[in-house]
Amino acid sequence: MLSAGSTRRVVVVQPYVPGYRTSFFNHLHARLDASGVALEVLHGPPPPQHAARRDASSCACAVQVPSRRLTAPGGRSLFWNQVLRRTASADVIVLEQALRNLDAYPLLLRQLAGRTTGRGPRVAFWGHGRTYTKPHSRLETTAKNLVTRLGSWFFAYTKSGATYVAAQGFPRQRITIVRNSVNTVELTTGLARATRPGTPEFAEAELLRERYGLVAGRTALFIGGLDTPKRIPFLLECVDRIAAELPGFRLLVAGEGSDRYLVDQAASQPGSPVVTMGHVDTRRTALLGAVSDVMLMPGRVGLCAVDSFALKTPIVTTDWPWHAPEFEYLEDGRNAVVTRDNVAAYAAAVKALLSDRARLASLRLACSEEATDYTVDGMAARFCDGLLKMLERDA
Repeated sequence: MLSAGSTRRVVVVQPYVPGYRTSFFNHLHARLDASGVALEVLHGPPPPQHAARRDASSCACAVQVPSRRLTAPGGRSLFWNQVLRRTASADVIVLEQALRNLDAYPLLLRQLAGRTTGRGPRVAFWGHGRTYTKPHSRLETTAKNLVTRLGSWFFAYTKSGATYVAAQGFPRQRITIVRNSVNTVELTTGLARATRPGTPEFAEAELLRERYGLVAGRTALFIGGLDTPKRIPFLLECVDRIAAELPGFRLLVAGEGSDRYLVDQAASQPGSPVVTMGHVDTRRTALLGAVSDVMLMPGRVGLCAVDSFALKTPIVTTDWPWHAPEFEYLEDGRNAVVTRDNVAAYAAAVKALLSDRARLASLRLACSEEATDYTVDGMAARFCDGLLKMLERDA
């Protein structure tokens, strides 16, 4: 532990602060403060590709800084947050592990210069470890691995990411696995109330069923960004197939994004099984979980895995190759269903699951058990522990 009365400073630099990160930063801030360490989160505005999701937020320790967005040849977006001067007095700077963040390079150069004098902030990275969610060239992979190895510490979202980084030569003793998560307390509490007769939330859930004609055992939920990685056209095609064979089937779609118009078009068709819910808050999400049986996510699975555990609503997804690291939280046949990556196989798997009450109940139970293992407080505790070890190492 750091000595009592010491005041050290950690700065996290983010492209922007999405809503799902605010609780994590608040928890991390409280834990570091209790150890005599100050936390500041420096960020820019949401990038255009995320603005449509309407998920930008902030927190008590966050400060927006001047930022620039550049477009490199080939259409790649580059980010520049003006943080060099503001981070000069920090002990540790935590950066997103991404080649596109141009502010990383002067910060790494300053760290290198500081090693000769024993002064200046150390740079840590946090992120996936390897590139999971898109194709990448050998040159990109080599460059990312090289830049990552220049860091003084690595905070990996998941175990597989940590394993990869270590295999590329990063010292294992300077890697912390944080088990990336979101705040699920309000979700689990809201779900419990919405499924308990006599509560106002239970009455609201009943009204939802009545309003949209929802049938127990025939209701699916999609929640997340409505954009390309979520494969909305694939989802909607599957829903049409499922509805044709399962009378009473409905899909509740909650979220915003550039593909929202596709969902609206589908929902506007006479007799459509698609119900558009728009952007929903945590309380509303819990209500939707209470009236849903499964979560349909044929595209990218990321932190929605944690949401599915909290909502006791198992995910049905595909073996698509571009899932985020949190996909490894899912275990086919135990807490989720993973099908072959085609419309026919996916639709058939959803139909089979909704027609098998015992199997669905088993998956829901496993989700409930997993929920206690993935919490934002646990993530903050592991992150804080890694930061304190890093500070002690550099003391």
